[in-house]
Amino acid sequence: MNLESQRYERGLRMLAAVDGPAGIAVAEGLAKSFPAFERYLVGTFGEVHAREGLGLREREFATVAALCALGNALPQLRVHVHAALHVGCKPEEIVEVVMQMAVYAGFPAALNGLFVVREVFAEAGIALPLADRPVSAPCVR
Repeated sequence: MNLESQRYERGLRMLAAVDGPAGIAVAEGLAKSFPAFERYLVGTFGEVHAREGLGLREREFATVAALCALGNALPQLRVHVHAALHVGCKPEEIVEVVMQMAVYAGFPAALNGLFVVREVFAEAGIALPLADRPVSAPCVR
C-alpha cells in the first residue's frame, strides 16, 4: 500500500472513530461528486485527528468552538456536535462550550450554535433543559 493509500485509510479509520457511520456517509456522498476533494479531506482529517497531544473529546470541543465562532459553518457544526456526543462529550459540556462563544464570538454566533445544539440533541433524544440550575451572576471585583 502506497503512502497516499495509507493516509486515506487512516483518515477513514479516524472518521469512523469520531463521527461513526454518519461521517463515513458524508465522505461517501462527497466522493460521488468531488472524489479528489473527498480523498484530500479524509486524508487530512486522519492526519490531524491521529496526532498525539489531544484526545478525541478535546479535539471535538475545539472543533465545536471553532465552528460556532465562525458563524457560517452551521452544517459542519451539526456534524461535529453529533461527533462530540459520539466520542463521549457530555451534553452539558457541549452546551457550556457553545455558551462560552458568546464572549469571544458574539451572542449571534452563540445563539446560532445553541439552535444547532438543540436540534442535534432532539435527534439524539436528549431532553432540554439539561438541568434546573440557575445561571450564576458574573463575578465582579
